[in-house]
Amino acid sequence: MPDGQVLELAGLTKRFGAISAVDDLSARIEPGQVTGFLGPNGAGKTTSLRMLLGLVRPTTGTATIGGKRFSELSSPLQTVGAALEASSFHPGRSAANHLNVYARAAGLPTSRIDDVLGLVGLADVAGRRVGGFSLGMRQRLGLATALLGDPGVVVLDEPSNGLDPEGIRWMRSLLRHLAEEGRTVLISSHLLAEVQQTVDALLIISRGRLVFQGGIEDLADPDEFATVVDSPDRPGLSRVLDESGIEYQLLRNGFTIRHHDPVEIGGLAAGAGIALSNLQSKGASLEDIFLELVSGVRVHESAGAVSAAGSIPDAGTPAPATSLDAFPDPAAEPAPAVSHDALSAEASAPRDEARPSTALVAVLTPPRTLRPATAAPDTGPRQSYAVASTGVIDIVSPDQPADRPAAQPADQEVQR
Repeated sequence: MPDGQVLELAGLTKRFGAISAVDDLSARIEPGQVTGFLGPNGAGKTTSLRMLLGLVRPTTGTATIGGKRFSELSSPLQTVGAALEASSFHPGRSAANHLNVYARAAGLPTSRIDDVLGLVGLADVAGRRVGGFSLGMRQRLGLATALLGDPGVVVLDEPSNGLDPEGIRWMRSLLRHLAEEGRTVLISSHLLAEVQQTVDALLIISRGRLVFQGGIEDLADPDEFATVVDSPDRPGLSRVLDESGIEYQLLRNGFTIRHHDPVEIGGLAAGAGIALSNLQSKGASLEDIFLELVSGVRVHESAGAVSAAGSIPDAGTPAPATSLDAFPDPAAEPAPAVSHDALSAEASAPRDEARPSTALVAVLTPPRTLRPATAAPDTGPRQSYAVASTGVIDIVSPDQPADRPAAQPADQEVQR
């Protein structure tokens, strides 16, 4: 069985002219678990993965697989299997022929072709031309290509993109199976609900910088969670809580209780013979926390590159610190305090509603035209940078129209 490898990013930085696609990113991805790599569009996820796979050269820092750069691996395609795109197939080749060509070019055994086609659910269409495949079928073929060398490390960029609900469930099960075999599984995604059901650990970046690293259970502070409990006999439940000295707040969905878990509250109700209609732990959703992290409203201690003030510096220019006070809280109005007889909580108890983020648009809307950070004296023709619709940074000369960009080196690529 293939052995997983530790993936290490140390001070990883990539600049394209004045643009910092990835900025001092340090992270560690362990084998035996599925790690989700999250961030808004343009955050630097794909650029980071390409540097890990040796497709883009870092400006500074290192990205290693088992302590070695990708170029130093003795058998790279049997160590790392990667699928970054679902479109790099010759449309005239069949699925089986594509894998056969890939295996021969990489020196891999062709005996694995039927195995991986069956593993990804394409055995019945092995003879069909890829040009007639749907996006979901192309995703499966890309995964088959990545697994052809039976690697210990699997790196996938948006693996669920284009899959139907059944395909998403299948992908989730396959990723879990690969991790349970001891492989290192790293996936990037923007489907937060799907990630929450799939991954064991998370890396979240925003504007090229790390804002969170750890398990999903580490995203929120335990004090942010509350127990919500309700009963047809609300007076009886209120009496039990009062007798136990437990503070609570009455909302429309029941009693909200801080600092006491559902097991404790359920045990008290059962001991008093009170039937419950609702008992759950409630807190901020992954979506709420994600939006607050990438906008700078929330700062997690695992993000060593983010300042304690909560700001996320822009490329080369420090951004002002963002405070929670800058964002209105619609849930700030306190609940009325009532006694046991009125079945309500004390006015000092916090509200249960989640706080929305209002800073996302400002974070995710970079300028369309980008120029060098330092302007040189106007002594001659200067070059400027323009972002094409494909996401590639083009250098535009003064005597060249902006819609006809000059040729660029292959490495002049911005994050997707």
